[in-house]
Amino acid sequence: MTKQIFFILLNLLLYAVHALAQSKSDFNTFINTAHPWVDAVFKTLSQQEKIGQMFMVRAHTNLGQRYIDSVARVIRDEQLGGVVFFQGGPLRHAAAINKYQSVAKVPLLLALDGEWGLGMRLGDSTIAYPYQMTLGAIQQEDLIYKMGREVAKDFKRLGLNINFAPVVDINNNPLNPVINFRSFGENKENVARKSTAYMRGMMDERILVTLKHFPGHGDTDVDSHRDLPQLNFSRSRLDALELYPFRSLIKEGASGIMVAHMNVPSLDKTPRLPSSLSPQVVNGLLKGELGFKGLVFTDAMDMNGVIKYFRGGEADVRAVIAGNDILELSQNSKRAIQMIMKAVKDKRISQATIDARVKRILAAKLWLGLDQPRPVEPVRLYRDLNRRESRNLNQQLADAAITLLKGDSLINALDYNRRTAIISIGSSEITPFQNSLNSRFDNALNFVISPNATPNDIAKVSVELLRYNQVIVALHDNRRTPQSKINYSGTVRLFINELANMNSIFCLFANPYAIAGLPGIEACKSILVGYQNSDELQIAGAKVLRKELKASGKLPVTINAFFPYGRGIKQP
Repeated sequence: MTKQIFFILLNLLLYAVHALAQSKSDFNTFINTAHPWVDAVFKTLSQQEKIGQMFMVRAHTNLGQRYIDSVARVIRDEQLGGVVFFQGGPLRHAAAINKYQSVAKVPLLLALDGEWGLGMRLGDSTIAYPYQMTLGAIQQEDLIYKMGREVAKDFKRLGLNINFAPVVDINNNPLNPVINFRSFGENKENVARKSTAYMRGMMDERILVTLKHFPGHGDTDVDSHRDLPQLNFSRSRLDALELYPFRSLIKEGASGIMVAHMNVPSLDKTPRLPSSLSPQVVNGLLKGELGFKGLVFTDAMDMNGVIKYFRGGEADVRAVIAGNDILELSQNSKRAIQMIMKAVKDKRISQATIDARVKRILAAKLWLGLDQPRPVEPVRLYRDLNRRESRNLNQQLADAAITLLKGDSLINALDYNRRTAIISIGSSEITPFQNSLNSRFDNALNFVISPNATPNDIAKVSVELLRYNQVIVALHDNRRTPQSKINYSGTVRLFINELANMNSIFCLFANPYAIAGLPGIEACKSILVGYQNSDELQIAGAKVLRKELKASGKLPVTINAFFPYGRGIKQP
């Protein structure tokens, strides 16, 4: 009996030591170290199952049960290593996750693009935090760290374990069609600081992050979903700018990096070769020169940027040859696995390469605790994903981002008893901004002007404005994502120019680049920038005008000569 107790205590001690080592060890050291669980699982895998661990399949839960079941069959039949979730609902996602884990021989890596949290894919039922460009204006990185922790808590509650975020691209091209507002801005140090805070918050809550899009997608005017962009910059320029955030976050222990589909001649002169398929970019630069030891993910392998010139599964084979650990969203994973098996037989890929990468993937699963997977509990899921502390933090982030470009004195001179016109342009109804101001102004009237208002509509409002002593103008972009050019008609733009020459206070709830497309607005006496049309940013802007909040944000990008990077009046 005593001997039994001894062995029980010994096993508990060994388990505790293992668990402590697992929690204390940094991720990159951990996945490059041998582990008994990894070796035991690896020995059970066939060659096809080993290669299957390197693939992640797409999943939606808003396309019906037949689609959900079809993904389950793919996971079961091909024994893939992971799933990337897109649109749907939290409860449907939870049910699908439980189903998919139940048919997988090895517990799955489960990812989602959550650059602004779960709300990026599940916007109608979960919290959407500010876009990264909005966060780029914030001067307190600790708030972004807290956001990272809250986002990670949401991921774990839903059963997810990888966030394909943060975006560490430097957006110094206002016309970039794919990065733009998803970037922290144009300054490499600011991007690195904000990215580090966000990454560290998520990793401290023990989920994996994936920096994107290596070697830097911020200065392109082609969307790699549609075509292959070419980055025609010198190696010295890439070292000094695009690679700076990646190098910085690699030193901070980044767990994952996503490689973009771009042609970069200064890194690999092979014509039409995407960076994701280039051994010189992945094995040579990322793993070799920069010393990255974490997991390397491809961007989606069904994008035209990669399959335009490499069809029929050849892109998947070349992605493995290049050095990628995990291939995201192959056009046909069954075909790709067979082609990679053939490439091993043909000596294009060594067996040792496959084995080493699969063991690193399994070690990542162990680090995440997937050696003891638990089902997602659906009870109180919506409540848990919409916590009060998370909503409060969301408003704090908005408050910290609001930026005053000019006109502190005009705001200070606001008289809440005078006749005040509060105009929302670009909306179809009374806005949260107007509602928030109405309770503070004793004699205010709201005006709503559509982005395509007619000259007759504008004329009626212009006549009414003659009766008002103060004018507050909010510019809204009601589109799903904020674009660099706001979608106002020429008539509305002319009206904005007229308002700018009055004693008007302007508040922009849109992409800051949109200011450059509104000639004459720089003449106005006061401009607040709210970066996006969320309720939280509108409330933050109203709080500044109610004198309940001091604006402290700074522009993360250059708009034009009038409003350069770093512009922002910090109110006393």
